[in-house]
This record gives sequence, structure tokens and C-alpha cells, in this order.
Amino acid sequence: MEIPRDRDRDGRGIAITYESHQLPGGRSLATKEKPPSRRLQRRLGAPRDAFRRLPLGSLRVFVAVAEHLQFTRAADALGVTASAASMQVQALEQYLGVSLFRRQGGLIELTVDGARLLPKIRQGLTALQEAIDDARAVQGQAPLRISTLSSFLAQWLMARIPRFEVSHPGIDLRIETSTGLVDFRKSEVHAAIRLGGGSWPGLYSEKIMDEWLVPVCQPALLAKLGPVSDHADLKRYRLLHSLSEPWSHWLLDMPDGDLASRISTDDSAAVAHAAETGDGLALARWSLVADEIRRGRLAVASSKIIPYKLAYYFVCPPKHRSMPKVAAFHSWLRAETAEHFAPNGARVGGALA
Repeated sequence: MEIPRDRDRDGRGIAITYESHQLPGGRSLATKEKPPSRRLQRRLGAPRDAFRRLPLGSLRVFVAVAEHLQFTRAADALGVTASAASMQVQALEQYLGVSLFRRQGGLIELTVDGARLLPKIRQGLTALQEAIDDARAVQGQAPLRISTLSSFLAQWLMARIPRFEVSHPGIDLRIETSTGLVDFRKSEVHAAIRLGGGSWPGLYSEKIMDEWLVPVCQPALLAKLGPVSDHADLKRYRLLHSLSEPWSHWLLDMPDGDLASRISTDDSAAVAHAAETGDGLALARWSLVADEIRRGRLAVASSKIIPYKLAYYFVCPPKHRSMPKVAAFHSWLRAETAEHFAPNGARVGGALA
């Protein structure tokens, strides 16, 4: 006669089988089978142990080396030595039992196994990082990290940050500066304020402020040398500009080769400061000088104001928009930029009207 089997699980998650034997009078007797051997228990627990032994550090190094195809550059990106990175890859190869790279002198390339494994490992590490980021994204558990240009931070944003702190005392705001675009997948930055064209695939972007190029100088210097309206007027001044905002933009692509007295730098904020100290006439982005014009420290030297080809945008991954601290900063930034005056409110030789 076939004996029915009922399955249950003990408190350790191990499957246990009971045999039900029919006794006289309709009674039944359940007999417990012999517990699984230690070897079987280890096999049943293998997935958990394997995960515990997963070489996450070596996998991270493998991805970095595969992206750079050079141990030195990968090590620099990870903040370790080249020999440590090489040892991590060797340990991973021993763990997997396959070769991941072919080494030819100082050059390396992925093997077939390495190329097949790379996208899966990259996807897995990205998913793990996203899960950790989501867990840390609860307001109050981690700082709010914002990236922007150093010039915009120094000349516009920094003066307004105290108002954000008053409105949101529970948010620990951290601001990082960079001229490059943020890779949100590889950084802890939540959002960025960027000067650009507004098209960043895969990211949410919202224009928050237009930009203009305007000639400015110290009020006393303007009173001495007079306003400028064309190419000839510029020859009266020592000209200042940043590499990204040359005077040819204000001249509407007219040649500026004969404007001999010029100083250029890659720091737009430094250009504004130089004009404020009387070092010359600067072509500056409006956002960097508007506050100083309002205070009377700088003066607009021309009625010819050129709309800039780029604008400021609030940028972040779509999923970050739902984070309370990101939403709070975004809302505050909208309110602040709504109070920002356009240059058509400025008088030549004076402050904002």
C-alpha cells in the first residue's frame, strides 16, 4: 500500500518529511524521518554561504579594469595600487576558474569569458548600488549632495544658501563643484545645477534661469572712460574675459584680433572679481555679476547685452525627484531664481532699476 507523505519545514528552513501510518480504529501514527546529514545541511545552505563569500571587491575591480583596460588607470580610479588591483583580478579568476584578461606586456584585453561576464557583473553592481542608495535616501539619513559650477556657487548660489538652511534646518546640504557632467550612477550626487543646452539623455532637466553676456566694470572706471557700444570703444579699455565667454561673442563674431590689451582665464568668477577691483572691462555672465551691480560695486558699461547660448538647468535622475530632500531643494531653487532680475532692468552706468 502506498504511504502518503506530508511535507513541512522546521525552524531552520530544512524540509522534513513525515510518513503517516494507518492504525486500527482510524488512528494514525506519524513517524519522523532521519534528519538530514551535516553534508546535506551544508548543501541546503550553500546559496546563503556562497553569497556570504561573494567577492564583491574583486568584482568591482574587474569592472574598473575592463573599462580602462589598464591596471594603473583602474587602480587610480579606485584609489588602490596597481599591484592590489592585479591581485584582486587574479583572485577572481581563481574563484571563477576562468581567465578574464589576456595580458600582453603592458596591454590587456578581455577574454571571451571576461567579455561575456562584464555586462552581467556591471548590471548586478549597479542594481546593488541603487538599492543601497534608495535605502540611504530617506530624509535625514544622508546628506543632500548638489553639484554645480564653482563660478555659479561663488557668485550666485552661496549668498542664498542661508535662506535654504533657515527653511530646511533638517537637511544637511553638501555642494560639490565640477566643470564636468556628473555621472549619477557612479557618484553620491543627488542633483546638479548645470549651464547647458538642456538635453541630457536619461535625466530629468528643467530650465531655471536664462543667461546673458554683459560688459561690466568698476563705476569709477566707467565714469572715466565712458560706455561702450562698438568695436572701437573697446580699445579704450583693458579687456577681461573667460575662455568660454570671449569678446567675439559680444562683437557678434566680428574679429577681435586688434584688441591688444586683453587678459583671459578659465575662471569666470575671477574675471568678475578683477572687474570689481578696477582691473578692466569684463565680459561676464549676468548671473555672476547681477548681485554686485545691485550693490553698486559694478556698473553695466553698455546697452548692448547679448543673450547667451546656454542656460541654467536643474538636473537629476528621474527617480531622485521623489526624494523629499531633493524635492525641497528643487522647490526652493525655483523660488530663488524667480526673484532673479534679467539685465533689461539694469541702467547703463547704474544699478538695477
